[in-house]
Formats: sequence, structure tokens, C-alpha cells
Amino acid sequence: MIAKAKSISHGINDLNYITGVSANKKHPERIFHICDNNLPPGLDPSGIWNSMKLTSMSHPRLTNNLIRIEISPAPEHTKDFTPEDWKQLWLDFGEEFDKQEIKDKNGRILSPKTNIKGSKSTVWLHEESGSGIPHLHAAVCRVDEDGNTNNDRNTHLRAQRAAERIARKRGWQTAANIREVSKKQVGKDCLDVLRRMDKWSLNDYFDGLRAKGYDVMTRTDEAGILRGYVLRKGNSKFKASEIGKGRNLMASKLEGTWNKLHNTTEQHTRDDYNHYDYTVYRSGTHRTEIEHDGISYTRFIPEPVMKVFDDSFDYRETENWADLINEASYHFAVAMSFMAFLNVQTYTSGGGGSSDNELPKKRDDLEEEIARARRCAEAARAKIGVVRKRGFRR
Repeated sequence: MIAKAKSISHGINDLNYITGVSANKKHPERIFHICDNNLPPGLDPSGIWNSMKLTSMSHPRLTNNLIRIEISPAPEHTKDFTPEDWKQLWLDFGEEFDKQEIKDKNGRILSPKTNIKGSKSTVWLHEESGSGIPHLHAAVCRVDEDGNTNNDRNTHLRAQRAAERIARKRGWQTAANIREVSKKQVGKDCLDVLRRMDKWSLNDYFDGLRAKGYDVMTRTDEAGILRGYVLRKGNSKFKASEIGKGRNLMASKLEGTWNKLHNTTEQHTRDDYNHYDYTVYRSGTHRTEIEHDGISYTRFIPEPVMKVFDDSFDYRETENWADLINEASYHFAVAMSFMAFLNVQTYTSGGGGSSDNELPKKRDDLEEEIARARRCAEAARAKIGVVRKRGFRR
């Protein structure tokens, strides 16, 4: 599910659009009224706008006095929806929207909680004329019925987070999930093209991607050297830096990635890398949210590894245990994985008579992961230090 939100000043134009009064659309949509909140019944767009402006008069300096919201669930999730179902979706969304409190990395509040549930609003369902795909439009007054202003800083982020939460609660795929799955597929397609090339050629690489249905847009410098490229398929665009592992599909690294894929001494690179892939759930793993340099990662770390981190940084004695575990988890599941893909070493099984190119046995996998977890814990300790809780004595 995708949601967008923005505060605007031209409220009457938006109200004309979402209620179907505007005749400017080349392909008019089917439009249905879903619900109103804190508004008298039977108002036309002008009446709604005047009512909202009247509420906003207590804040004469407020320029953008209306929040425009659009909610677009996947069609397969709403194919049997009744008007009551759409109303409930809006109510659920409004509740999650109001829960959001946007903070910066230091915990300072950038945008406090809103109260759109206690504000005047009107909600309408649109069905696209050609495809019939439904989506909700809402117009919400910036000032609630108690005279408080609904903060509009980072309102787009507030809407995205609300949509993600609603989708998770209902078991729907989120926009982030869909894009993440798409990114993985694009990366696989790129590696497949590289793997099929018997010699390195940038033109052959791009031709192979076009054969798979991608539009390729390149960026070169004044000397004609390729500096970047973007792949587009349908409505989705992906920068080279977004796909692959460890940015191995960026323009500057493409030839090196091709060499690794075709190096006979590293023919098991792909399989060995999968040994380090913690982006998918496996039995016995723990879902972990990792923050590093302003970027969030979701990884599934083996439970024995998490136990190593918990034992290394006991919350009862360590003040910054959460930061240390976060740093150790990053090294283990993100940084080490990238390094493994770029420079995978072959393994020896630890048992007699096994080939050096065989993947480790399960017991050896676990022992190797635990050993690596201890190294990552040491790296975290060395980087940010351990702060003991006041009064703690060993």
C-alpha cells in the first residue's frame, strides 16, 4: 500500500477534483463519496472549503490550511471492498497517521503528533477510468476542532509510515516490500546477463538488459567515460548503486564483478555468498532492525549469534548495550556480507577428505558464524567503547 500527503493552499481546487466537480480531466474517473468528519451533511466543495477556512481563521498566518492525502492499496487487496470497508481503511489510516511523531537522529522532535481524527475532513473513492484501480482521496483541515494546528513537517513521511503499519497489520505487501523484492530481481537479472557474457563488453551488458525488457539510461562525463546508469521497467526506476550486493553493479565495478563471476578459481562465489545472505528469513533466525549512517537495514540473524552479542554486552551492566549490539549486528549481517560477495574465500569443511570448494557442513557453519560474531563484537567494542552502568562492580 502506498500513501501520499501534502499540505496545500489551493484547497478549493483539490476539493473540486476529489469530489468530481472539476471537468478538466481528460479521462474522468468513477467517484464515490465515502465519509465526512465534523462537517454538516450535503455540502458541495465550496461549502466544505468555507467550513474549513472558518475553522482556520484562528490561525491567520496559516497559508497551507488543507492536507491532501491519497491512499493506494494494491487492487488484489481491495477487490471485494464495500464502502464500509473503505471507510474503515480510512479510519485505520487516520489513527496510524496521528500516532506518528517524527524525530531526528538525536531524538529531537521535528514534527509532533497530529489530530486529523479530530479535524474536518472529506473522503472520496476514485476508480481509474481505464483500469478500474481504486484509491482514496481525502482533504483534511490543518486546524482541528480544538483550534490546534496539525503539523505538516515531513507529512509525506508520516503518511508512508502509516501506510506501512496498516499494510503489516492487514498482512498486505507494503510499498517498501514490493520495491525491495523488485530490487533483488533486478540485481539477479543483471548478474544473469554478466554470467552469460563470454567476454567483457559494456555494450553487451546493456544489450542483454534491454533484451530482458529494461530501459537503460546512462550518464557519462565530458571524456565520455560512463559514470552511472539507471534501469527502468514499467513505472519503477533503479539506480545502479541501489541494486546488487555491496554496490557491485555500479558502473565502476561492473568489469570487476564480471571477472569474479568468470574466474574459475571462484566458481562457487555465488553459493558461498549465499552463506552470508541474512536478508531472508530462515528457521532459527531473529529479525533485527539495524541503523548505520542514517540507513536502516532489516536482517535475519541466527539466534546463537544474537546470544553472543547479548552475552558480550549485558544490558544489566552496560549503559550503551543497544548501540554496541546494533554496531556488532551491522558488521556481522551487512558489512561482512558485502565483503564476502566482493572477495569470497573458499572453505574447508573441517572433516577429512572434503574438497576445498565445498560449502561448510551445518555444524561448521554455526561454529564459523559464532567465531565471526565474536570478532564483530570486538569490532563494535573497539569502535564505540563500553560504558559501564553507574555503580556496577564486577
